[in-house]
Amino acid sequence: MQRIRPIELFLIQVLLYGLFWVWNDYIATLISTTFAIIAFCVLIVSLIAELLERSKVPRWYFWGMAVSVIAPILTALLFVGLMGGELAWMKF
Repeated sequence: MQRIRPIELFLIQVLLYGLFWVWNDYIATLISTTFAIIAFCVLIVSLIAELLERSKVPRWYFWGMAVSVIAPILTALLFVGLMGGELAWMKF
């Protein structure tokens, strides 16, 4: 079985998050921030555990987790920039 490279994982995630942003910016904001925070916390815990005691976790896991932190943040920044910083759910 062939493993997905980090750039492919990044593009898949950007596409999925982009679909959320096109569909509904409120849900996309919630999903993007939630998934980025969860992935960041898992990455930090994994790195700390790896520093304390070496494991057999492959290096691509850490790259995949880093991509999972970066992709929703960059997608959110891209769409907020394209919308001019005005999200529909922030208007009264």
